[in-house]
Amino acid sequence: MFQNEDFFNRKKKELGVSLNEVQKTAVLHTEGPLLLLASPGSGKTTTTIMRIGYLIEEKGINPARIKAVTFSKAAANDMKQRFKRFFPEYTEQSVDFSTIHSLAFAVVREYFYKNLVAYQIIEGNKDTHIQKNTLIKQLFNRFTNEWMSEDQLEELTVYISFIKNKMVPREDWEKVNCEVPFAQQIFQEYENYKKTAGAKLLLDFDDMLTIANEAFEMDAALLRKYQQRYDYVLTDESQDTSMVQHAIIEKLVRPHQNLYVVADDDQSIYTWRAAEPQYLLNFKQVYPNAVILMMEQNYRSSKEIVETANQFIKQNKQRYDKNMFTENPPDQPIVIKHLDDYEQQASYLAEKITGLDRFKDTAVLFRNNSSSILLVNEFERAGIPFYIKDHDNRFFSHWVVKDILNFMRLSFSDKRVDIFEQIYRKLPIFITKERMAELKQSNQNVSIFDQLLKMMDPKRSEQITECRLAFVMMRGKRPLEVMKIIRGVLGYDKALEKIAKNLKFNKDYLLGILHTLEQIARPLRTMEEFAARLDYLQSVIHTSKFKKNEDVVTLSTFHSSKGLEFKSVYMIDLIQGVIPTDDDLENTELLEEAVRLFYVGMTRAESSLELIAYKKQFGKSVRPSQFILDVKNIITPPVKASRREPLKRDQAGKPIIPHNPNAIKNAENLKQGITVKHRVFGSGTIAQLNQEHIEIKFQRETKKLSIQTCMDMGLLEIINE
Repeated sequence: MFQNEDFFNRKKKELGVSLNEVQKTAVLHTEGPLLLLASPGSGKTTTTIMRIGYLIEEKGINPARIKAVTFSKAAANDMKQRFKRFFPEYTEQSVDFSTIHSLAFAVVREYFYKNLVAYQIIEGNKDTHIQKNTLIKQLFNRFTNEWMSEDQLEELTVYISFIKNKMVPREDWEKVNCEVPFAQQIFQEYENYKKTAGAKLLLDFDDMLTIANEAFEMDAALLRKYQQRYDYVLTDESQDTSMVQHAIIEKLVRPHQNLYVVADDDQSIYTWRAAEPQYLLNFKQVYPNAVILMMEQNYRSSKEIVETANQFIKQNKQRYDKNMFTENPPDQPIVIKHLDDYEQQASYLAEKITGLDRFKDTAVLFRNNSSSILLVNEFERAGIPFYIKDHDNRFFSHWVVKDILNFMRLSFSDKRVDIFEQIYRKLPIFITKERMAELKQSNQNVSIFDQLLKMMDPKRSEQITECRLAFVMMRGKRPLEVMKIIRGVLGYDKALEKIAKNLKFNKDYLLGILHTLEQIARPLRTMEEFAARLDYLQSVIHTSKFKKNEDVVTLSTFHSSKGLEFKSVYMIDLIQGVIPTDDDLENTELLEEAVRLFYVGMTRAESSLELIAYKKQFGKSVRPSQFILDVKNIITPPVKASRREPLKRDQAGKPIIPHNPNAIKNAENLKQGITVKHRVFGSGTIAQLNQEHIEIKFQRETKKLSIQTCMDMGLLEIINE
């Protein structure tokens, strides 16, 4: 029996809230550092709110002396509302709930006021004339003489944020990977500009963190003021906290060490954004007197989902040895669906979801935002209402989409020099910048191609004439046929391959945009309809964000789904190259994060979970994600023979191996990440290989085998699921 059991009994009567033994222990451990490792669906928010209430009601702590730090504004508001619901009598003098950025900004504001430093925030405030993204784009243009794509902008801003949150010293910037040209130079110039551009120091959101940490280091009186303000500090979702954020919290709690940290190392999915899951594993090195508790009981999901997810995450090595369990009864078995082609996926889902009584109980989860476009197209046609969580509309503003529309526009009038200027570099005609400038100064009422025939070398006349005929050919045709002319006759695919190679873009991603456009175009009759459809889909996606609380299907990335729960979850696009990516397979840390990301997706489901892959995409064969094989082997373990027949041997004593017509004969067919079947050990995924040996990850263990022996004896065959 716990001391203060009266508190728990009283809250059970008042709120209907009943805590398990571990949760009660977490509530009662108020002095000193505590790391609470909370499995999915284990009631971490309820436990945290009850702990705050216990501090106030039983220990008499002033609510204002309690600081609760969350990862996002939404989480802070949710916790604040939950606290008001549980303890309405303390709303006037409430607990200080905020994000880490809000706390840091308060410190920075006070530090700058004290030191007479004028500043201006250039992020998240549309009223300022200087914007972070605009500034970065301008610097990119200055260094490269090119316009920055939205993908490059995202990569560079992530790079800058990563370095600041990791507190990477200047001399080590080059060790942080970024494919954007001149990334280090642009970052350095960006920082210089913010300090010297005007009378005010310019700050972005990450600066708030780094300067707050510096302020605590440089100003002992300011640090002491904040340390004396709070007697208890709680942090939520700490697996997503960066090094500089941890550093701020460490300084804040230094005198009393009353730190309550809620986290789940198995749900750390933001290391690319500088989150530090390793910090949790080293927690006792930072706080030697810390108590570590594990909340392992899942109240959300069915027995099938909990047991499978728990087994799946155990393949990771860098984690606490937790065992998630549930007392919930069995429900529906996990479904693994292999479609013949990627094109079937959206219609398959629409057919499954159309007849549901409640759409809001269902979510479709994917790794990349681009996966949502065809879902939106299909769901809208099927009349299925939806909400897209944290969606960006970059697909419709992507330069590939703009190119296709400009090709189509030019087919209506070949006198539009302004349109021609946007796409001339992607045509199979070499036109210099000088020639393009000359064309812009020429007669705007004459065919561009007529002018080019007069301006350019007669040797180019055949290419120019063929281009003109291609645009004439496009007139009156269905948009799908038009796209084939653009990609084939006008050589747009080849142009994309060249651009991808020169600028280090992902070629498959660019081609994927074209295939998505073709799917949208397929039922349409005219190019006008196609352009209108794109505008309409963009509008539908924009307005969907206002439907969050309606009866709608939720479409979300795996990342954005964390913290959510649904009765039914469909996880889609589960193929090698998407999850895990090729980069994931080459790096153990990235692969473990991909496993955690998949685990987060699985544990969003309460009673129904379906994993969807396909055999072909864009006309090419693809392999199901190795994670699907992992799940399949968990829910239907390979059957073991009760006893193995001894191998027949020849006169020399060597085993006689029965002929397998499907056996891999050539070692060149062995590739990292593919699924193979071994005659003895069953199915597994190739983890590593070199010239002599191959490591295959089977369900129970990883085996290192001789490649020559496997080839000679025909031990391996490729599995095409």
